[in-house]
Amino acid sequence: MTIATINPTNGELVKSFDPMSDAQVDAAIGRADAAFHELHGTSFAQRAGWMVAAADLLDAERDEVARMMTTEMGKTYASAKAEVTKCAAACRFYAERAEAFLADEPADAKAVGATRAFVRHQPLGPVLAVMPWNFPLWQVIRFAAPALMAGNVGLLKHASNVPQTALFLEELFRRAGFPEGAFQALLVGSEAVERILGDRRVRAATLTGSEGAGRAIARTAGEQLKKTVLELGGSDPFVVMPSADIARAAEVATTARCQNNGQSCIAAKRFIVHTDVYDAFAEAFVERMAALRVGDPMAEQTDVGPLATERGRKEVDEQVRDAVERGARVLCGGQRPDRNGWWYPPTVVTELTPEMRMWSEEVFGPVAGLYRVSSYEEAIEVANGTEYGLGSNAWTRDPAEQERFANDLDAGSVFVNGMTTSFPDLPFGGVRNSGYGRELSAYGIREFCNVKTVWVGEGTEAGAGAGAHAE
Repeated sequence: MTIATINPTNGELVKSFDPMSDAQVDAAIGRADAAFHELHGTSFAQRAGWMVAAADLLDAERDEVARMMTTEMGKTYASAKAEVTKCAAACRFYAERAEAFLADEPADAKAVGATRAFVRHQPLGPVLAVMPWNFPLWQVIRFAAPALMAGNVGLLKHASNVPQTALFLEELFRRAGFPEGAFQALLVGSEAVERILGDRRVRAATLTGSEGAGRAIARTAGEQLKKTVLELGGSDPFVVMPSADIARAAEVATTARCQNNGQSCIAAKRFIVHTDVYDAFAEAFVERMAALRVGDPMAEQTDVGPLATERGRKEVDEQVRDAVERGARVLCGGQRPDRNGWWYPPTVVTELTPEMRMWSEEVFGPVAGLYRVSSYEEAIEVANGTEYGLGSNAWTRDPAEQERFANDLDAGSVFVNGMTTSFPDLPFGGVRNSGYGRELSAYGIREFCNVKTVWVGEGTEAGAGAGAHAE
């Protein structure tokens, strides 16, 4: 496995790294185990101080960190800066709220024959985080900030094309004051994950990535009886109904499809439009997509940079070609440019049918599928007609329809008249083949905690009585 920074604008090698040996990985796990025992003994106030220090470092070094991310995976410099700022905000969010999120929860002691009864949330230990390249800082921080504030420690196996970001994250938490070994980057290939997860000292795993990678992690963790949280792929629907603000929907649709150069699990990918407004939406959407400026991701005027990897660009190109060969029609884009680097233009494809790959597969690039439907029921059928269930969008000004979409869209989130995104305040995750478990909010910080029941009686008589009714 090559671990290297390769500039996606020209395909040139920037910097390469030697993978860690088994002995180096074992030593890192040992440091993580020791750090857990140290971190578990600290107070929320101590951890909050370190987490705020990490946020301060992110803010102070925003531009430098953003340039690193843009060089490694091609996102625009503007979006990279916004990502760093969002990460700093998430660190502060958990620094301020972790103690309340994990506070003891009292139960009705009298009902269970106790003098006191409550639930306590306690950290599990070292958690393996297998993370992708598309949001190389945010994907990690949304795990790391709650995990560290809960008293867990992290072992990061980052994507092999963003090693500098991985090493920066390790240094970030060390510089912020967290104990040595509390958060470490493991520069290894995917073939090493099974052995790491099999180590008895590693207590759980979280993965953001492909369905195949998620199944592999879940299989290994299941054999080891270890907790997992999986955030996998998505093919989010973007449903537009007749009452929608069409101009606004088309504007947001363009951003929703092409954010991060189209490489986002929660990017809107399938645009499902009622026939009454289909032509108006299609015209506005195609016009906006065609007007996006593709170019140097460091340039201020650029809207869309290159895709992160050569393999990813090849996959997108093949999906579009397959659709065209089977009768689909391209309304804009659709041609891979003849230039160095891994570029692909914003593209809209219509007249899609179930035998085409674009109908059922996730398209991880700036390519939109456009679907015409004649009713609410047909819109729901198409929207839920994949194995994915991560995010979803619905555009309607009808309150009754808004409520129906909230119930009927089979996804981890429903955004009405707005773009699907993630907030520290709200839980994030999917259903079906988009994974399970939740990140962010109070739900996210509790995922890697032991939810411990504590029952306190007043002597042997109460204890004996309780035992008589066990289970």
